[in-house]
Amino acid sequence: MLRTRRVAVAAVLCVLGLLGGCAAQTPVSDPTPSPRTATPTPTPTPVDPAVAAVAEMSTAEQAASVVMGHIPTTDPTALAEYMAAGYGGFILMGANIPATQDELRGVTRALATDAALPPLIAIDQEGGVVSRLPWDDFASPRELQSLPVADTRTAFEQRAALVADIGANVNFGIVADVPVDSSSFISSRALGTDPDSAADRVAAAVMGEKGEVASTIKHFPGHGAAPGDSHHGIPSTALTLAQWRSADALPFEAGIDAGAELLMFGHLAYTSVDAAPASLSSRWHEIARADLGFDGVMVTDDLGMLSASGVEAYRDPAANAVTALVAGNDLVLMVAGSTADTAPQMVEAIVRAVDDGTLSPERLRDAAERVMALRLALAERG
Repeated sequence: MLRTRRVAVAAVLCVLGLLGGCAAQTPVSDPTPSPRTATPTPTPTPVDPAVAAVAEMSTAEQAASVVMGHIPTTDPTALAEYMAAGYGGFILMGANIPATQDELRGVTRALATDAALPPLIAIDQEGGVVSRLPWDDFASPRELQSLPVADTRTAFEQRAALVADIGANVNFGIVADVPVDSSSFISSRALGTDPDSAADRVAAAVMGEKGEVASTIKHFPGHGAAPGDSHHGIPSTALTLAQWRSADALPFEAGIDAGAELLMFGHLAYTSVDAAPASLSSRWHEIARADLGFDGVMVTDDLGMLSASGVEAYRDPAANAVTALVAGNDLVLMVAGSTADTAPQMVEAIVRAVDDGTLSPERLRDAAERVMALRLALAERG
């Protein structure tokens, strides 16, 4: 069989005049010149749209694109003027919610100053205790804790449709924390009461939101083990990385595997891993990327909470934004105490940090590209 195949190959090569052992033939003069073989045109390397868009931005524009700001108003003119600065996102809070859904659509239309590239318009629509939309009467996290897992998917399908209908495209609504007991401030907001049940329901919630809004899982690496409320301080725990990996990590891993587009970092410290709050910790960002495989947008919890924590080092939200970006966040969120001047101050601080070498241009560009990629994906989704 092998000899037969070799003979066949040799015959083909002989016909093509490529085998040196073929019988010589007298050359025949051909008055028609042989056409020259055209040099193949190389296929151009596809250009990533997000990379291309960010490459056209100035440092200040990149800095603005990684800020998710907030001002407490429903005035469409004021909102449009605010977003004209090029911020990457806006979070809807209670002060942005008018009386009717139609009026709220007017708010979100004003925020989307560029229809081809809408900002990330986010909302904390967990249901139950944390619910910005009074029209959300779907099952709350507290109720879902004792219902079949399928009910969580259904509730978040309905919730995501409600969020999308009013013009928001990001839900900061999936709590992956595992409460240590029922007295925890996060207990009524969590989807599960133990790591396994929480993991199942977090994955179901992400799947329920898929195709409607971008899902966010929070508050990484988890409030459960750290007692205290991060709205009033910086909760801490001595839990080791190995202990975290076997328990509190499971719901986050499940949400990431299910396709969550954003991961929100909490203002809480696992002191055996890093003394700094996770939101400002490069080590926790490395863990999320390398160990859990998260490749989406990393966003801080409200930096205004850090400013109000009572820790002097975190009093300045603009400085917190720079530290958060250096640590690995792609989007810096500011709510508590935010005025029309706060986001511009954050942008200025980010630009100064690039100029003085505190924040590398590459880190800012990477953050801007990740945010841009999500915005483009949501724009394409419509």
